[in-house]
Amino acid sequence: MRKLKNNELERINIEEFKRATKTPITIVLDNVRSAINVGSIFRTSDAFLIENIILCGITATPPDKEIRKSALGATASVKWEFSKNTIDAVKKLKTEGYHVIGVEQADKSTMLNDISLPKKQIAIIMGNEVNGVAQEVINMCNEVIEIPQFGTKHSLNISVTFGIVIWELWKKINSH
Repeated sequence: MRKLKNNELERINIEEFKRATKTPITIVLDNVRSAINVGSIFRTSDAFLIENIILCGITATPPDKEIRKSALGATASVKWEFSKNTIDAVKKLKTEGYHVIGVEQADKSTMLNDISLPKKQIAIIMGNEVNGVAQEVINMCNEVIEIPQFGTKHSLNISVTFGIVIWELWKKINSH
């Protein structure tokens, strides 16, 4: 077995990415503190052809140097926008017909492995590293999903959570 070189991976370029059919998911980052986590989310979004990222509140925006370190150029491929607050961003998405899903531990959450996706565009809300998704935002969600956990810790790092959630949703969207 031989490790492949980057030029052997046959990845699309930025222009091809922009023309490619996107995974019908918009990501909303609700006051994410770490620019490194934001960059990681950009990079994962590039890997799965995510449609859009909405950076809200205190969430860092490109060209932040910490985002650049972990995004490795994904801010040039993945479409993004900024919203001063998450509530306004979610209101707009809901008026556009999105099914809004919060990723949070909640009393009526659905475990990620049990989710059934509607046949429409979805928005995934990811929250602050300490406080999670704000309750006011949870109140606006159509549903809340949670990753099953079995250890002593209460949560996973947001970039790890994002990777798990996007992989599971991508598989469900692309299974035929």
